[in-house]
Amino acid sequence: MLTGISIRDVVLIEALDLEFGDGLDVLTGETGAGKSILLDALGLALGARGDSGLVRHGAPQAVVTATFDPPSAPVAAMLDENGVEVEPGEPLLIRRVVKADGGSRGFVNNQPASAGLLRELAPMLVEIHGQHDDRGLLNPRGHRSLLDLFGRVDAGDTARAWDRMRSAEAALAAARAEIDTAARDREWLEHAVGELATLAPEAGEEEALADKRRGMQRAEKIAAELATVEECLEGSAGGLACLRQAARVLERVAADHEALAEALAAVDRAVIEGSTAEEKLREARVALAYDPRELEADEARLFELRAMARKHRVQPDELPPLHDRLRGQLDRLEQGEQGIGALDAALAAARTAYDKAADALSKRRTVAAKALDKAVAGELAPLKLDAARFRTAVVASSPDAWSGAGKDRVEFEIATNPGAPFGPLTKIASGGELSRFILALKVALAEQGGAATMIFDEIDRGVGGAVASAIGERLARLAETTQLLVVTHSPQVAARGARHFLINKSSVGTVTRTGVRALADAERREEIARMLSGATVTDEARAQAGRLLETA
Repeated sequence: MLTGISIRDVVLIEALDLEFGDGLDVLTGETGAGKSILLDALGLALGARGDSGLVRHGAPQAVVTATFDPPSAPVAAMLDENGVEVEPGEPLLIRRVVKADGGSRGFVNNQPASAGLLRELAPMLVEIHGQHDDRGLLNPRGHRSLLDLFGRVDAGDTARAWDRMRSAEAALAAARAEIDTAARDREWLEHAVGELATLAPEAGEEEALADKRRGMQRAEKIAAELATVEECLEGSAGGLACLRQAARVLERVAADHEALAEALAAVDRAVIEGSTAEEKLREARVALAYDPRELEADEARLFELRAMARKHRVQPDELPPLHDRLRGQLDRLEQGEQGIGALDAALAAARTAYDKAADALSKRRTVAAKALDKAVAGELAPLKLDAARFRTAVVASSPDAWSGAGKDRVEFEIATNPGAPFGPLTKIASGGELSRFILALKVALAEQGGAATMIFDEIDRGVGGAVASAIGERLARLAETTQLLVVTHSPQVAARGARHFLINKSSVGTVTRTGVRALADAERREEIARMLSGATVTDEARAQAGRLLETA
């Protein structure tokens, strides 16, 4: 609900702050007082084009702030999607600034917001209905959802069937594209799969071969070093042979002197350690032994793996899954029409299910359309539209327009005279008729909700008496569930308001300003009397105004 609006330097308004409540708020004033400026200002806050012509002459900028109740769940979700944070329970403040040079900026709760976002929010916050309004009820794109709401028509089955059908279409298209691509590349696929099958790469094989190759290459280097060590230890002239000979000599003379005995012990120890070294060298030689032919074979295998990986622009470890993938493509190609046939059958079944669900949905909409036509027809005669006819056209749309919402195109149509053909609301009805048709529709659709705030701009233009009373009565009925702001010239409508605002224009020297103020009860009666009698307010007009207020 719109709780208030603050306007600074918009056209003839220098400074204005208004607070609104629930129910019906009426705005009246003499012709030319500037009632349209108020709506222009609200439209500016809700994303309308920021024209520099709206800036009051001599002011650097115009600022409009519209305050709403805390946002509903859909509004909060849209704000969240656009990165605008609003604390739970916090009012929604939408501010628009237009510079005198034409630049404009938007804000939601003091956070920057684009005019596009404000325009997206607008229909969720306010419905504006006027003679030239091309949104809301006058936009055929919304008629189908309005009919579904009115008739409590659930399109869920159709939406799910549509999703399944589109998924089946996508699966078939993807399979055909894959087969077409595979068919073009069949010769290459067969060659590649054959090569990979012959190579038979295994996961982790490249790393294992590389490690083994490095080990054998290292063993080759160590073998050369071992030969040098063995030459020093072994053989008739080796160090170990000399130690053993020295031990034999010392054994013969060790008893002659204590030092010789110690020398023998040391040499014996050296012989023992040398023998251990000799044994360990033999163990190492056995452990590090390799077959040069095996090294050559491993290197050849490693080079083949790496060459194949380079050929396919993958890592060697990716060759096995590549082989599986290419084999799968070749298998699908070889299976060919069998797989396509299954997908074709699945799509046919999905289309049949969608047709069934959409046709059932169309029947439910046709029933709902008749009920809506009857409800609107009951509102036309009191609004002096008794010669007019209304119908909800539910017609089949072209297949390219089908969707999860079904196959129907829904449009509200009218015929204003007996025998005249039906046509769209906007093309058939005159300004005054159009406003009354909108009111009849809104009354018929009242239970289905909509924006929390509705604005009717001069819906009573060109009517009076009983018709104006009927309009006022229906506006009051709508206001029981929705906040209404009504710009009116009709005293019968003005008397129905829960609050009454007077728009006036004043001049001081060469400066003209527009102002708005809430009227007290006595002032309100005087304003309604003026609306009844014109420039000169008579006692009779005041008495009639009093009766209107009492009746309302």
